[in-house]
Amino acid sequence: MAGGPGSSVAYSEQVPKQQPRPEPLDPPMVPFALAGIVAWAVAGVVLLLFRDRLAASGNEDWLWICLAGFLWGFPGLAVMMRHDAHRRRRRAAN
Repeated sequence: MAGGPGSSVAYSEQVPKQQPRPEPLDPPMVPFALAGIVAWAVAGVVLLLFRDRLAASGNEDWLWICLAGFLWGFPGLAVMMRHDAHRRRRRAAN
């Protein structure tokens, strides 16, 4: 029984060495912001085609939700552009 309680193998030899930690992902974020803006715009256009049906079922607010998501995407895009600029500076410094 190698490595048991009575063995003479040192503890450090029994414990596997720790693997180095992988670098965290830091992808460019602008494409994600643009994809979100486009997704809200497409959803709004699709819902616009069914406007009468939405109004009849009392779900016309969905159009306003799509508009809000689309418009809030622009401040988010500005933040992500700034984030990516800082990311490029960080990588250039290394």
